[in-house]
Amino acid sequence: MRIAIVAESFLPLMNGVTHSILRVLEHLEDRGDEVLVIAPSTLDGEAPDRVRGAEIHRLPAVPLAGYTNVRVAMGGVYRVKRILADYAPDVVHLASPFVLGWRAAQAAHQLGIPTVAIYQTEVPSYAARYGVPFLENWAWNRVENIHLLATRTLVPSTFALNQLRGRGIPRVEMWRRGVDTARFSPEKRDDGWRTSVAPGGERIIGYVGRLAVEKQVEDLAALAGIPNTRLVIVGDGPQRAVLEEALPDAVFTGFLGGEELARAVASFDLFVHPGEFETFCQTIQEAMASGVPVVATGRGGPLDLVENSRTGWLYEPGDLSGMRSHVLDLMGDDAKRRAFAATAHASVQDKTWSALCAQLLRHYEQVTALGPRPPGSLAEPARLGRGWGS
Repeated sequence: MRIAIVAESFLPLMNGVTHSILRVLEHLEDRGDEVLVIAPSTLDGEAPDRVRGAEIHRLPAVPLAGYTNVRVAMGGVYRVKRILADYAPDVVHLASPFVLGWRAAQAAHQLGIPTVAIYQTEVPSYAARYGVPFLENWAWNRVENIHLLATRTLVPSTFALNQLRGRGIPRVEMWRRGVDTARFSPEKRDDGWRTSVAPGGERIIGYVGRLAVEKQVEDLAALAGIPNTRLVIVGDGPQRAVLEEALPDAVFTGFLGGEELARAVASFDLFVHPGEFETFCQTIQEAMASGVPVVATGRGGPLDLVENSRTGWLYEPGDLSGMRSHVLDLMGDDAKRRAFAATAHASVQDKTWSALCAQLLRHYEQVTALGPRPPGSLAEPARLGRGWGS
């Protein structure tokens, strides 16, 4: 196939969207497909112009205020339309579309090219967390408009499926995420690494992710004072300095990737994720593959990933005393924690990226089999009039 992937973010920025794209690119390269990735420009002069056989087309971009390593592509629909017209893909894959993806959705719609839109980031709900709640309705209008134009929308969790269907979005189906069970494994547990972050032999409560407002990492302050434990924060982001002050007893490792990340996660005794706005939460799967039980909020993606009293515990959003109680439960009972860990590990062994990417290809094939579609054939004009913009 000939595929164009339009990405709101891409290398060198590593996040859940970039990670998913890289795994898809690996699969497409192995198949021999032709791929173009359209993404915002970067200031990194060493950023590759090809990744896994895919050509990377960079569009001029500016940094997002307060989050300088995130860049937002500039320009209008015409620029993206011209790129797509020249490349003539069979299908356009919109990776977590919002700004650049919105232009691409319009461009592909005007050209009659089928689109598969991946709903991966709950952007509207970030508005209140960032102190601009008045933007939430506008952001939902944008999300709705994008997915009304898409030939098919894929979501990673039951919560996201119900969320979009509840907002009247049609043609929504499930596409979960795979996990690398060779890379993330209990065998990567490293006593030397554990000693480096917990020299007193404490049990390790770990978090992995961006240090950003929407992740609610500050909620981990509720775990202060749990006997014989050490909180370890893996990741980086704009909130790091604030969090280091709020969590003075925690160890901050900074960003870890590759085998360093696999070793760190496998060396945790418990993984805690306090964020309420995860459409999936890949780091939970990686912890479980590493033989680490999980405590997470009972909203969004974690609802599908964590089975209460078997692989971990879910707590009501905002119930930090509940979070602490669940952590105390597992930190105070080695046998229970080991049982949860074994069940968590077993639960993800069949969730390979190879199987998930093969499923994605079937979605590509199904939308292309529909044939070229005339502009306006899928949209609902009355709704698309709201917040149309460019």
